[in-house]
Amino acid sequence: MRKKNFSLGRLLAWVVVAVIVVVTVFPFWWMVRTALTPAADLYTDNAGLLPHDPTLINFARVLGLTSEAEARAAGGSGAHINFARYLLNSVIYCGLIASFQTLFCAMAGYAFARLRFPGRDLVFAVVISALMVPPIFTLLPNFVLVKDLGLINTMAGMVAPSILMTPFAVFFLRQFFLSLPRDVEEAAVLDGNGPWGIFWRIALPMSRGPLLTIAITTTVWAWKDFLWPLLVGRGEDNRLVTVALGVFLQQSPNTQPDWTGLMAASTLSVLPVLVLLGFVGKRLVQSLNFTGNK
Repeated sequence: MRKKNFSLGRLLAWVVVAVIVVVTVFPFWWMVRTALTPAADLYTDNAGLLPHDPTLINFARVLGLTSEAEARAAGGSGAHINFARYLLNSVIYCGLIASFQTLFCAMAGYAFARLRFPGRDLVFAVVISALMVPPIFTLLPNFVLVKDLGLINTMAGMVAPSILMTPFAVFFLRQFFLSLPRDVEEAAVLDGNGPWGIFWRIALPMSRGPLLTIAITTTVWAWKDFLWPLLVGRGEDNRLVTVALGVFLQQSPNTQPDWTGLMAASTLSVLPVLVLLGFVGKRLVQSLNFTGNK
Protein backbone atom coordinates (compact mmCIF):
# COMPACT_ATOMS: atom_id res chain seq x y z
CA MET A 1 0.00 0.00 0.00
CA ARG A 2 1.39 3.35 -0.99
CA LYS A 3 1.85 5.77 1.88
CA LYS A 4 0.32 9.20 1.62
CA ASN A 5 2.86 11.93 1.22
CA PHE A 6 3.10 14.49 3.99
CA SER A 7 2.23 18.02 2.97
CA LEU A 8 1.90 21.32 4.76
CA GLY A 9 -1.60 21.79 3.37
CA ARG A 10 -2.74 18.46 4.84
CA LEU A 11 -1.29 19.39 8.22
CA LEU A 12 -3.01 22.79 8.18
CA ALA A 13 -6.32 21.12 7.24
CA TRP A 14 -6.10 18.78 10.22
CA VAL A 15 -5.20 21.68 12.50
CA VAL A 16 -8.24 23.64 11.31
CA VAL A 17 -10.50 20.59 11.80
CA ALA A 18 -9.10 20.05 15.30
CA VAL A 19 -9.69 23.70 16.24
CA ILE A 20 -13.28 23.55 14.96
CA VAL A 21 -13.95 20.35 16.91
CA VAL A 22 -12.53 21.83 20.12
CA VAL A 23 -14.48 25.08 19.75
CA THR A 24 -17.67 23.12 19.06
CA VAL A 25 -17.34 20.54 21.83
CA PHE A 26 -15.83 22.73 24.58
CA PRO A 27 -19.07 24.54 25.60
CA PHE A 28 -20.85 21.19 25.97
CA TRP A 29 -17.94 19.76 27.96
CA TRP A 30 -17.89 22.78 30.28
CA MET A 31 -21.64 22.40 30.82
CA VAL A 32 -21.13 18.79 31.92
CA ARG A 33 -18.17 19.80 34.06
CA THR A 34 -20.23 22.45 35.83
CA ALA A 35 -23.04 19.95 36.37
CA LEU A 36 -20.59 17.60 38.11
CA THR A 37 -19.11 20.34 40.29
CA PRO A 38 -20.39 20.88 43.85
CA ALA A 39 -22.13 24.24 44.17
CA ALA A 40 -19.75 25.28 46.96
CA ASP A 41 -16.74 24.75 44.66
CA LEU A 42 -18.17 26.44 41.57
CA TYR A 43 -16.11 29.64 41.82
CA THR A 44 -13.00 28.11 43.35
CA ASP A 45 -12.66 24.90 41.32
CA ASN A 46 -12.58 26.34 37.81
CA ALA A 47 -8.97 25.91 36.72
CA GLY A 48 -8.99 22.37 35.31
CA LEU A 49 -10.95 20.48 32.69
CA LEU A 50 -12.23 18.09 35.36
CA PRO A 51 -13.75 18.96 38.77
CA HIS A 52 -11.58 17.98 41.74
CA ASP A 53 -14.52 16.47 43.63
CA PRO A 54 -17.17 15.39 41.08
CA THR A 55 -20.66 14.68 42.36
CA LEU A 56 -24.05 13.64 41.00
CA ILE A 57 -26.01 15.53 43.64
CA ASN A 58 -26.88 18.27 41.15
CA PHE A 59 -28.62 15.77 38.87
CA ALA A 60 -30.39 14.17 41.83
CA ARG A 61 -31.80 17.41 43.20
CA VAL A 62 -32.86 18.66 39.75
CA LEU A 63 -34.82 15.45 39.25
CA GLY A 64 -36.38 15.78 42.70
CA LEU A 65 -34.62 12.70 44.08
CA THR A 66 -33.48 14.59 47.17
CA SER A 67 -35.39 16.33 49.92
CA GLU A 68 -35.60 20.11 49.92
CA ALA A 69 -33.25 20.24 52.92
CA GLU A 70 -30.66 18.07 51.13
CA ALA A 71 -30.95 20.20 48.01
CA ARG A 72 -30.40 23.41 49.93
CA ALA A 73 -27.48 21.85 51.81
CA ALA A 74 -25.92 21.00 48.43
CA GLY A 75 -26.11 24.65 47.43
CA GLY A 76 -29.36 24.56 45.49
CA SER A 77 -32.55 26.52 45.86
CA GLY A 78 -34.76 23.50 46.49
CA ALA A 79 -36.32 23.72 43.04
CA HIS A 80 -36.58 20.66 40.82
CA ILE A 81 -37.92 19.70 37.38
CA ASN A 82 -40.57 17.14 36.57
CA PHE A 83 -38.16 15.89 33.94
CA ALA A 84 -40.07 12.77 32.93
CA ARG A 85 -43.24 14.75 32.15
CA TYR A 86 -41.42 17.53 30.31
CA LEU A 87 -39.34 15.00 28.39
CA LEU A 88 -42.50 13.24 27.23
CA ASN A 89 -43.99 16.58 26.16
CA SER A 90 -40.85 17.44 24.19
CA VAL A 91 -40.80 14.02 22.52
CA ILE A 92 -44.45 14.36 21.49
CA TYR A 93 -43.88 17.94 20.29
CA CYS A 94 -40.80 17.05 18.22
CA GLY A 95 -42.26 13.78 16.96
CA LEU A 96 -45.43 15.40 15.65
CA ILE A 97 -43.60 18.26 13.96
CA ALA A 98 -40.83 16.10 12.45
CA SER A 99 -43.10 13.33 11.13
CA PHE A 100 -45.89 15.46 9.67
CA GLN A 101 -43.63 18.23 8.39
CA THR A 102 -41.35 15.73 6.63
CA LEU A 103 -44.33 14.00 5.01
CA PHE A 104 -46.05 17.19 3.88
CA CYS A 105 -42.81 18.73 2.60
CA ALA A 106 -42.11 15.54 0.65
CA MET A 107 -45.57 15.72 -0.92
CA ALA A 108 -45.10 19.39 -1.81
CA GLY A 109 -41.56 18.83 -3.10
CA TYR A 110 -42.67 15.97 -5.33
CA ALA A 111 -45.61 18.00 -6.65
CA PHE A 112 -43.33 20.90 -7.57
CA ALA A 113 -40.78 18.53 -9.14
CA ARG A 114 -43.00 16.19 -11.16
CA LEU A 115 -46.58 17.41 -11.44
CA ARG A 116 -47.59 20.05 -13.95
CA PHE A 117 -50.39 22.41 -12.99
CA PRO A 118 -51.20 26.06 -13.73
CA GLY A 119 -49.14 28.49 -11.69
CA ARG A 120 -46.74 25.84 -10.39
CA ASP A 121 -43.61 27.95 -10.78
CA LEU A 122 -45.31 31.01 -9.32
CA VAL A 123 -46.49 29.09 -6.27
CA PHE A 124 -43.03 27.63 -5.81
CA ALA A 125 -41.49 31.11 -6.01
CA VAL A 126 -43.90 32.31 -3.31
CA VAL A 127 -42.94 29.36 -1.09
CA ILE A 128 -39.22 30.03 -1.56
CA SER A 129 -39.70 33.75 -0.91
CA ALA A 130 -40.87 32.82 2.58
CA LEU A 131 -37.21 32.05 3.37
CA MET A 132 -36.62 35.80 3.48
CA VAL A 133 -39.26 36.33 6.21
CA PRO A 134 -37.74 36.14 9.72
CA PRO A 135 -39.72 33.78 11.98
CA ILE A 136 -40.17 36.54 14.57
CA PHE A 137 -42.42 38.39 12.09
CA THR A 138 -44.93 35.55 12.07
CA LEU A 139 -44.92 35.06 15.82
CA LEU A 140 -47.67 37.55 16.67
CA PRO A 141 -50.07 36.57 13.83
CA ASN A 142 -49.66 32.90 14.72
CA PHE A 143 -50.30 33.62 18.38
CA VAL A 144 -53.46 35.61 17.62
CA LEU A 145 -54.71 32.83 15.34
CA VAL A 146 -54.02 30.09 17.90
CA LYS A 147 -55.67 32.18 20.61
CA ASP A 148 -58.80 32.79 18.50
CA LEU A 149 -59.00 29.05 17.84
CA GLY A 150 -58.90 28.38 21.58
CA LEU A 151 -55.70 26.32 21.36
CA ILE A 152 -53.64 28.10 24.02
CA ASN A 153 -52.06 25.65 26.48
CA THR A 154 -52.68 22.71 24.15
CA MET A 155 -50.26 20.54 22.20
CA ALA A 156 -52.27 21.21 19.04
CA GLY A 157 -51.69 24.94 19.39
CA MET A 158 -47.98 24.44 19.98
CA VAL A 159 -47.41 22.33 16.86
CA ALA A 160 -49.91 24.11 14.58
CA PRO A 161 -47.56 26.72 12.99
CA SER A 162 -44.82 24.17 12.21
CA ILE A 163 -46.63 20.95 11.36
CA LEU A 164 -47.25 21.60 7.65
CA MET A 165 -44.05 22.74 5.97
CA THR A 166 -40.94 24.87 5.92
CA PRO A 167 -39.71 26.52 2.70
CA PHE A 168 -36.20 25.08 2.99
CA ALA A 169 -37.45 21.49 3.37
CA VAL A 170 -39.73 21.86 0.34
CA PHE A 171 -36.87 23.28 -1.73
CA PHE A 172 -34.42 20.61 -0.51
CA LEU A 173 -36.72 17.69 -1.29
CA ARG A 174 -37.82 19.16 -4.63
CA GLN A 175 -34.21 19.32 -5.78
CA PHE A 176 -33.73 15.66 -4.87
CA PHE A 177 -36.93 14.54 -6.59
CA LEU A 178 -35.75 16.33 -9.73
CA SER A 179 -32.64 14.14 -9.72
CA LEU A 180 -34.56 10.86 -9.64
CA PRO A 181 -34.42 8.96 -12.95
CA ARG A 182 -37.61 9.34 -14.94
CA ASP A 183 -37.32 5.90 -16.52
CA VAL A 184 -38.15 4.30 -13.16
CA GLU A 185 -41.29 6.39 -12.88
CA GLU A 186 -42.23 5.68 -16.49
CA ALA A 187 -41.95 1.96 -15.78
CA ALA A 188 -44.25 2.43 -12.80
CA VAL A 189 -46.77 4.19 -15.05
CA LEU A 190 -46.74 1.18 -17.39
CA ASP A 191 -47.55 -0.99 -14.36
CA GLY A 192 -50.69 1.07 -13.76
CA ASN A 193 -49.47 3.49 -11.09
CA GLY A 194 -50.68 7.06 -11.02
CA PRO A 195 -48.90 10.05 -9.45
CA TRP A 196 -50.01 9.03 -5.95
CA GLY A 197 -48.79 5.45 -6.38
CA ILE A 198 -45.48 6.58 -7.87
CA PHE A 199 -44.95 8.93 -4.95
CA TRP A 200 -45.59 6.24 -2.30
CA ARG A 201 -44.04 3.24 -4.03
CA ILE A 202 -41.15 4.81 -5.95
CA ALA A 203 -40.22 8.33 -4.83
CA LEU A 204 -40.39 7.89 -1.06
CA PRO A 205 -38.40 4.62 -0.88
CA MET A 206 -35.71 6.15 -3.08
CA SER A 207 -35.54 9.27 -0.87
CA ARG A 208 -34.70 7.73 2.50
CA GLY A 209 -31.52 9.79 2.88
CA PRO A 210 -33.03 13.24 2.23
CA LEU A 211 -36.15 12.38 4.23
CA LEU A 212 -34.05 11.26 7.19
CA THR A 213 -31.95 14.42 6.90
CA ILE A 214 -35.03 16.65 7.03
CA ALA A 215 -36.53 14.62 9.89
CA ILE A 216 -33.37 14.87 12.00
CA THR A 217 -32.79 18.60 11.40
CA THR A 218 -36.46 19.29 12.11
CA THR A 219 -36.29 17.27 15.33
CA VAL A 220 -33.20 19.12 16.54
CA TRP A 221 -34.76 22.48 15.66
CA ALA A 222 -38.01 21.62 17.44
CA TRP A 223 -36.19 20.23 20.49
CA LYS A 224 -34.40 23.53 21.14
CA ASP A 225 -37.42 25.71 20.36
CA PHE A 226 -38.16 28.04 23.26
CA LEU A 227 -40.07 31.24 22.49
CA TRP A 228 -43.16 29.75 20.84
CA PRO A 229 -43.65 26.97 23.44
CA LEU A 230 -43.15 29.59 26.14
CA LEU A 231 -45.99 31.72 24.74
CA VAL A 232 -48.45 28.93 23.95
CA GLY A 233 -47.56 26.10 26.31
CA ARG A 234 -47.57 27.94 29.61
CA GLY A 235 -49.38 25.24 31.54
CA GLU A 236 -47.68 22.49 33.49
CA ASP A 237 -49.27 19.76 31.36
CA ASN A 238 -47.77 21.02 28.07
CA ARG A 239 -44.48 22.53 29.25
CA LEU A 240 -41.40 21.50 27.27
CA VAL A 241 -37.92 20.83 28.64
CA THR A 242 -36.50 24.08 27.25
CA VAL A 243 -39.24 26.12 28.92
CA ALA A 244 -38.81 24.16 32.14
CA LEU A 245 -35.13 25.19 32.26
CA GLY A 246 -36.17 28.85 32.25
CA VAL A 247 -38.72 28.19 34.99
CA PHE A 248 -36.08 26.38 37.02
CA LEU A 249 -33.73 29.36 36.75
CA GLN A 250 -36.51 31.74 37.83
CA GLN A 251 -37.08 29.64 40.93
CA SER A 252 -33.48 30.28 41.99
CA PRO A 253 -32.60 33.27 44.16
CA ASN A 254 -31.87 36.34 42.05
CA THR A 255 -28.73 37.08 44.03
CA GLN A 256 -27.18 33.66 43.42
CA PRO A 257 -28.51 31.65 40.46
CA ASP A 258 -28.29 27.89 40.75
CA TRP A 259 -25.78 27.43 37.93
CA THR A 260 -24.79 23.88 38.83
CA GLY A 261 -28.40 22.75 38.93
CA LEU A 262 -29.17 24.57 35.68
CA MET A 263 -26.20 22.92 33.94
CA ALA A 264 -27.29 19.52 35.26
CA ALA A 265 -30.79 20.08 33.89
CA SER A 266 -29.35 21.32 30.58
CA THR A 267 -27.17 18.21 30.30
CA LEU A 268 -30.20 15.99 30.83
CA SER A 269 -32.12 17.92 28.18
CA VAL A 270 -29.35 17.39 25.61
CA LEU A 271 -28.96 13.65 26.16
CA PRO A 272 -32.05 12.54 24.17
CA VAL A 273 -30.84 14.39 21.07
CA LEU A 274 -27.35 12.88 21.43
CA VAL A 275 -28.88 9.41 21.76
CA LEU A 276 -30.96 10.02 18.63
CA LEU A 277 -27.94 11.16 16.63
CA GLY A 278 -25.94 8.22 17.93
CA PHE A 279 -28.54 5.74 16.68
CA VAL A 280 -29.29 7.28 13.30
CA GLY A 281 -26.08 9.18 12.53
CA LYS A 282 -24.31 6.28 10.80
CA ARG A 283 -27.44 5.29 8.92
CA LEU A 284 -27.89 8.90 7.80
CA VAL A 285 -24.37 9.06 6.36
CA GLN A 286 -24.88 5.74 4.56
CA SER A 287 -28.27 6.70 3.16
CA LEU A 288 -26.97 10.02 1.83
CA ASN A 289 -24.66 8.03 -0.44
CA PHE A 290 -27.71 6.45 -2.04
CA THR A 291 -28.71 7.69 -5.48
CA GLY A 292 -31.53 6.78 -7.78
CA ASN A 293 -29.11 5.06 -10.16
CA LYS A 294 -28.20 2.33 -7.64
